Amino acid sequence: MYFADDRPFTDAARVRAAVWGYGDRAAASGLAAAWWQGLTRFPPDRVEVTVPRDSNGRIHDGTVVRRRDLADVDIEEIRGLRVTALALTVVEAAVRRRRDGAKLVDSALQGRIVELRELWQTHLRNKGRYGSPAARRLLRAASGGARSEAERILVGLLEQAGITGWLTDYPLAGYLIDVAFPYPKVAIEVDGFAFHSDHDAFQKDRVRQNRISLLGWQVLRFTWLDLTEYPERVLATIRAAIRA
Repeated sequence: MYFADDRPFTDAARVRAAVWGYGDRAAASGLAAAWWQGLTRFPPDRVEVTVPRDSNGRIHDGTVVRRRDLADVDIEEIRGLRVTALALTVVEAAVRRRRDGAKLVDSALQGRIVELRELWQTHLRNKGRYGSPAARRLLRAASGGARSEAERILVGLLEQAGITGWLTDYPLAGYLIDVAFPYPKVAIEVDGFAFHSDHDAFQKDRVRQNRISLLGWQVLRFTWLDLTEYPERVLATIRAAIRA
């Protein structure tokens, strides 16, 4: 692979060269594919490339190689470069992001870039790949388990921080509050992924919140993403509320 020295070696050129350097059956994958498809703002330092299992040759500097055979449906060509198809890119890039991978899944689903059904089908079709267990956990959360998982995370944060005086599933105004501090009258409501919220659910949540507030309670709302990405900020907000 050669590059003409009369033009700038841009990030796009770097990604192209990395993928093309592994032959015509290679494809950008993971965060490299996510950047190429506009899912992330910044290109990765190392370009992930997926090649067929029977590929030979040495590993090139600045790349990470995944050896597996992809179905035709899991590959597409964008601006002259083979990349993993959008659904597979979302699933794999989310795992590579680790700390904020859930945000990538959430954004893709909120923006209707992909459907949850597509992500599950793609995941199941590519089971056994690197990061598959972590991807399954993300998809389970996105499938409706995010709220219950978020509640467990919140309880764990409170316990680890030594914050006491709270109760779970506290009855109030005809509702069950996820976590309540009865004495300072602080109610904490936990939401799942943002894309689960439709108009009816949004309206019901506001009616519920207003009724609780009219009884003199302060209502705090946290999402699954708040709890997994910004736990210290969540704890600081709770401490401020119960001390007020």
